[in-house]
Amino acid sequence: MGLGCKWAFRSNPLCACAAAFYYFFLVMVASTPSMSMEIVDRVPRVLILYPYDERIAATTAAGEAVRKRLLDATQGKIDLFSEFLDLSRFPESAHVDRMARYLSAKYADRRPDVVVALGEQSASFIVANRKQLAENAKIIHAGFSSSTAEKIDLPSDVIGAFTEFDILKTAEMARALQPEARYLFIIGGSSEFDRWWLATARADLAAFSKDYETTYLEDLTIDEFTKRAAEFPRDSIVLALTIFKDSAGRNFIPREAIRQISRTASAPIYGPYPTYIDYGVVGGNVVTFESLGMTVADLALDALAGKPISNLESPQTYIADARQLLRWGLPEKNLPPGTVQMFREPTFWEQYWFAVVAALAVITTQGIVITGLLIERRRRRKAEIESRRRLLEVVHLNQSATAGALSASIAHELNQPLGAIRSNAEAAAIILRSERPDLKLIEQILIDIQDDDQRAGDIISRIRGLLKKRSEIDWQEFDLNEVATSAILILHGEAERKGVVVSSNRAARELPVRADKIHVQQVILNLATNAMDAMLEMVATERRLVLETTLTKESEVELSISDTGRGIPVEQLASVFEPFYTTKPTGTGLGLSIARAIVETYGGKIWADNRPEGGAVFRVVLPLAQSG
Repeated sequence: MGLGCKWAFRSNPLCACAAAFYYFFLVMVASTPSMSMEIVDRVPRVLILYPYDERIAATTAAGEAVRKRLLDATQGKIDLFSEFLDLSRFPESAHVDRMARYLSAKYADRRPDVVVALGEQSASFIVANRKQLAENAKIIHAGFSSSTAEKIDLPSDVIGAFTEFDILKTAEMARALQPEARYLFIIGGSSEFDRWWLATARADLAAFSKDYETTYLEDLTIDEFTKRAAEFPRDSIVLALTIFKDSAGRNFIPREAIRQISRTASAPIYGPYPTYIDYGVVGGNVVTFESLGMTVADLALDALAGKPISNLESPQTYIADARQLLRWGLPEKNLPPGTVQMFREPTFWEQYWFAVVAALAVITTQGIVITGLLIERRRRRKAEIESRRRLLEVVHLNQSATAGALSASIAHELNQPLGAIRSNAEAAAIILRSERPDLKLIEQILIDIQDDDQRAGDIISRIRGLLKKRSEIDWQEFDLNEVATSAILILHGEAERKGVVVSSNRAARELPVRADKIHVQQVILNLATNAMDAMLEMVATERRLVLETTLTKESEVELSISDTGRGIPVEQLASVFEPFYTTKPTGTGLGLSIARAIVETYGGKIWADNRPEGGAVFRVVLPLAQSG
């Protein structure tokens, strides 16, 4: 007995296992020539009797659970019939007699093998009319307690699933949620079943009610119920039983009556039926109609299979409406263990846990990747700094070696301005000792001394720049033409000593590049000294070194250094820039390798080739610092 609700039923795991067993058993039985109930050449017939009309959700839900279970277990090989007796609105014996005659005639040619009676009234009806309606059928009842079965004196062969509605457990649930409550109200209607419920509650709550100021609200109209509900003290526990009929004789679907009362109630309401959920009730200890239907269906399957059956008790559970808990501020943590919360809004974690976990996994992965990249970037940065430091050291050693190699020519070149300064000074002294010194001539001598001093200073400055050791790269923008000219000046003395004619073809415009000027100059010196050494075996008149700067179509700056030596063997062109590669007896094989390292540090390229007319040419390409 109960009232329908918007309810997502949960299947009992035990029933699910039993379903598989029963299904297997029925298949085995169907394969035999006959069944123990002597069902031959036809499918079994089951009649489901509902005590009320189809609007009563409780019995309708239980009946639907029975139908679904039977259809699933037999793969649809069963005839199911349903009849609504409507005994709540028409309890008169004349109506009962008419229904009995009608059903007896209706099923005269299709007597059921099993009759499922939902509710006390259905059970009483079929027992009283068993002979004319289903004399040989097995009767299975459901929806009322064992004490009710004793009261209506059911025959011993009428088996069922007892439903024990324990109102005390619902009251205990309410007390746990409202420990400070001082008042207790029990609501019941005026029908025979309503009065039975009130009497049962008085007995079951006798001890419990002593802790509260208790009031039984009965024999009231629906309007009086709603008015009294609005006057409940806030610290009240309200237990709603059933209202099939009010004192004015109006018939109700109990859950609809409870909804009217709950709308005006000033205190939480609890009830013993799952169909009350979503109709304003907080919750209670209930028998779900799905579990009741499953239990009854399993009994029917056993009966059809000829197995012995006995009375069972439908499982109970606690349910609660999460919205009502929130409405009345009742703590969820005080609910009995295992309570099923209906309409509970899932937490952010419950609703989006997969997305959250996936997002966290992605973020964590990204974090690990980013951390790894940062560590790798730091390591690369550290390696780059170390590489540049070593490059600076190598370049400095190369500069020192170049200065050493050029020392003789540099000394010779430096002696020239110094010797000129001395000669001019001696000549000035002689002129000054004469009786009439020529002051204009002395002025010219002093100008020549200043020029020679400037020349010597420039030579020393270039050598100092060549030998200066630095701790980091000096990035600057400069004209490549100027660096090429500076390098030629440094090489001038050495070129004269070796009989090499040095010339240059400069681009008509500036060629700005961004690099370390001294490093680029060192590249030119390395390539030029190698070129001069390559021409020592040639006739002195054929020793020519040409430096040329141009702007390529790709907006890059190109510097080429060509000689008139014997050139480079084709098979060795790719090896000349390898460390320690040399063709000179006293060479280290590091000059060209260092040149390549310097050029690549500044984003450039360097390569060697042979000239068609003889000799080798080395080309250096560097990015243009600015266009135009």
